[in-house]
Amino acid sequence: MKKNIHPKIFSVQAICSSCNNVISIVTTIKKNFSIEICNKCHPFYTGKQRSIGKGSRISRFKKQFRNTIKI
Repeated sequence: MKKNIHPKIFSVQAICSSCNNVISIVTTIKKNFSIEICNKCHPFYTGKQRSIGKGSRISRFKKQFRNTIKI
């Protein structure tokens, strides 16, 4: 096998720019870096999701056609 072909691995810190959470990871990048969002502040992981739509498709369909004549 060839020697010295694998990249060197470094332990760096990823810093969340939203909540300043520091995550230690192992990577080939030599310096610390910033990430936009992490699992501590992402709405999916925190449970603070908000509904974008105003009701389901079925309720909107029924609302649109509620005054039509039944055949």
